[in-house]
Amino acid sequence: MKQLLYFLTILLFNFTAQAQEITVSGRVVDDTGLPVPGANVILKGTTQGTTTDFEGNYSIGVPATGVLVFSGLGFETKSVPIANKKTINVTLATSAQQLAEAIVVGTRGQARTKLETTAPVDVISISKQQINMPQLDVAQMLVASAPSFTAVRSQGGDLSTAVNPPQLRGLGPNQLLVLVNGKRRHSGAQLIGSATGSAANSVDMDFIPTDAIDRIEVLRDGASAQYGSDAIAGVINLVTKKGTNKFTANYSLGFYTNNNPDLSDSNLSESDQALLEDTDGLDGFTHQLGANYGIGFENGGYFNITGLYRQNEAAIRPNISGATPYGSSYLNNERTDAQGNIIITNPELLAAQAAGNDALAAELRTDAGLLAARGLTARDISTFAGLSASVLGTVAYNLEIPLSSTSESNFYSFGDFGYKNTDGFGCFYRRSAQTDRFSYDLYPNGFRPQMIITQTNLGLTAGVDGKLGDWDFDFSNTFGTNKQNYGQFNTFNASLGAESPTEMDLGTHSFTQNTLNFDLSRYFPEFLAGLNIAMGAEVRIENYVIERGQPESFAAGDEGVFYAAEDDQLLIGPDGFPLEDLSGNPIVDENGNPLVLSTADASSYPVLQYSPNCQCFRGFAPENEANEFRSVTGLYFDAELDVTDNWLLSGALRTEQYSDFGGVFTGKLATRYSITDDLAIRGSFSNGFRAPSLQELNYSHTFTFFVDLDPFDGTLYPNNSAVAKAIGIGQLEEERSTNVSLGITAKLFKKLDLSIDAYSISIKDRLFSTGNFSAADAPVLEPLIGSGLASFRINGGDVSTKGVEIVANYNDRLGEGMLNLNLSAIFSERTFDGANVPDLNTNLSDQELEDLYIDRAVIGSFEKGVPNTNFIATATYSFGKWSAMLRGNYIGEISRLDDGLGTLTDVNFPNVGEQGYSDQTFSAQFTTDLGITFAASKNLSFTLTGQNIFNNYPDLYRAEERGFYLYGNGQQGSLGANYLVRATLSL
Repeated sequence: MKQLLYFLTILLFNFTAQAQEITVSGRVVDDTGLPVPGANVILKGTTQGTTTDFEGNYSIGVPATGVLVFSGLGFETKSVPIANKKTINVTLATSAQQLAEAIVVGTRGQARTKLETTAPVDVISISKQQINMPQLDVAQMLVASAPSFTAVRSQGGDLSTAVNPPQLRGLGPNQLLVLVNGKRRHSGAQLIGSATGSAANSVDMDFIPTDAIDRIEVLRDGASAQYGSDAIAGVINLVTKKGTNKFTANYSLGFYTNNNPDLSDSNLSESDQALLEDTDGLDGFTHQLGANYGIGFENGGYFNITGLYRQNEAAIRPNISGATPYGSSYLNNERTDAQGNIIITNPELLAAQAAGNDALAAELRTDAGLLAARGLTARDISTFAGLSASVLGTVAYNLEIPLSSTSESNFYSFGDFGYKNTDGFGCFYRRSAQTDRFSYDLYPNGFRPQMIITQTNLGLTAGVDGKLGDWDFDFSNTFGTNKQNYGQFNTFNASLGAESPTEMDLGTHSFTQNTLNFDLSRYFPEFLAGLNIAMGAEVRIENYVIERGQPESFAAGDEGVFYAAEDDQLLIGPDGFPLEDLSGNPIVDENGNPLVLSTADASSYPVLQYSPNCQCFRGFAPENEANEFRSVTGLYFDAELDVTDNWLLSGALRTEQYSDFGGVFTGKLATRYSITDDLAIRGSFSNGFRAPSLQELNYSHTFTFFVDLDPFDGTLYPNNSAVAKAIGIGQLEEERSTNVSLGITAKLFKKLDLSIDAYSISIKDRLFSTGNFSAADAPVLEPLIGSGLASFRINGGDVSTKGVEIVANYNDRLGEGMLNLNLSAIFSERTFDGANVPDLNTNLSDQELEDLYIDRAVIGSFEKGVPNTNFIATATYSFGKWSAMLRGNYIGEISRLDDGLGTLTDVNFPNVGEQGYSDQTFSAQFTTDLGITFAASKNLSFTLTGQNIFNNYPDLYRAEERGFYLYGNGQQGSLGANYLVRATLSL
């Protein structure tokens, strides 16, 4: 309570003091007389400040006495006394020290720039770059800026539509640790599919608004010994804004052109091409409003707050599966209910026959004819992929208050609260031809189920940092929770018939994490060339909850069941013939006679075995429910030693103890040696780990998957289930890694920064999911799963990845403006080194078991599911009131391996007509982004920007695989060109 009163008192005093301020304005230029846009103007001793506009102009309200500090990237810092002056013009001298951002991530010692660290760190200034970028969310901004980073946006795939999982160096989303201001960020509640072959829990960075972020630091090196679990691939640290006395707001309007490429030379039929041209024009409209404001306190504290609202309309990309919409039995009124009564499904045919119109009747017996008669097109019965409709709202803040005028200690807090609702795609269109998922009363023409995913997310950190004698300390608590509720609309439970609801609650997942940290560090300047020691402790408590959905979402009803009304009742229809099943086959015994139900009101038979559960995503049932806790305690020791002015040596040791599966110990050693002032070599060696998440340990669900458009129901069972124990699946263990890196950094011609880093990562016991086991594969499962299928989470095999990353930056004056050139690239290779197959209770051969334990599609996803080669070349140029950005993205090829043999039909690939795998390699792609900004005044600017402006689409899927997607989705996706206009206000 005292702290709150203190905060309110300071806030009131601040507003009073502001009334006595004067307004100082002026212009900042370089030593050639050209304006310096984006220069920082700070009131010395505070965080109160502003930045210059495109013409170098600034305006700031400050006390009449004091000192203004002027600085800019590539310029020397200059301090000027205010002395009651209302106009202060400044000339900044060019500095030989370029790109001197102080790095937070990867070091606990003295501030270092990204060229002085022992491991590669990318520093992406979101606050400066976003004005010309067409990307609106953090994940896609990183994709456009760092080639080692990927975030494949799902264009279907039920739960995956709500999150863009971040990945680094082609490894999993849960092998990348995300920090906010150096504090561990909680992950989302749900396991979602990833492009690298394994479902994973992932941080959803949408809930951190871009307007709240100053910069993002990407540590491309294993860091488990420094930060703990999940840091096998590296670390992303989002540093939030501390700016004060400045209000900024922006409104963005974006859309997709929805203009399909020329497919006249493809093997698509004219009708399929007509389907793709059946569009409503521009789609995927996006509206985003963001605002940021900071308040500076007299004692040097600050309060910065950001709000963001984004609304995405759907961008629809229909498929061209060519599947039969109605089928013969529907078209010819041959379907019956469980009692054998005819269901009239084609009344139009009866009307034509009654009118004696034989030509029309013949037409109505075809799928195309009935569709036309009902005013439907192929688009109306198509499965949709694309960009889901969504709404996002989030608020974030950053606060710091000195505890007293004499203390060096501060209270700080930052956090965010967000809400997101997504109307996802991810479901195949349920055709009337699918007799087990059919209801004429509810959906005479079939239906397209859609997911509703509603998320609430909270992240909150509070702490105190400062001095304890000669030691720096930081004591903090970070709380985070993510709750996701799943629903379905345009659906029903076929086993409940027409009584089924068509909108259902499927259940709720939540994940909560609370982390308590205490860190100490001390710098010894007299020890050799300087020694920094850091140590600390961490206690983390996690909770994962699955709550069931409504009963109809997972129930198996009795629609289609015939009940005996009398003893020894024959299973015959009103026509006296045996009842028929869903395939139209008569239900008879081995002698061809109708079956007999012996007891009235007790005997029954499932004549029509309608599919149970909600279509297309079964609700979470009582057997899926979970409420699991675990605690994690950790201790670390970290040291950085400047052996000489040219040689830096660092090391870290860490131990962590998990309440649910044991302890781990990791270490890291890294070094950097300056050969000259402008050339250095660096390298590191570490071992790492990733503990299975609570989601991976406890998630279970029954799902529907499709093979050649035929549905099958399977269940993913947790490893502690009776089913897993029966077949011999063991408990999950941690993934263990070995990371090695070696690189050089150089500054050439005083204007070109260059870093080249090679890395190698080996991971033991990586987590995957098995294929689907049937009772035929493992008879021991028959009493437990019946005719269903079972899969499991496993430590499936050993993997490795290696590569080379290159980053080059060049800054110089060109004409009347400033030119920045950036080239970054990654060349990598990922390898599945072998499966770790245990002895299981199956009747499969060793090779059959290995193929099912880790199937070839999973291996293909890991090795080639995301590009192994990426280039990003960016040029930005600022002069006067104008700023422009041009970016080229080379996205390397990817491949897909099929997981089942089938008849090959695509004439563009070999072995047509034979049994084989429909494997495919998708060619490398090139896309172009463009952004142009005009400053209409010192307070208002307008931006026109575009992503993939030449509307480049990836390769078509081969014909056998066009069931859901038409184009490959692991590169730039199949949404096409996107354009955006933005207005930015700064006061």
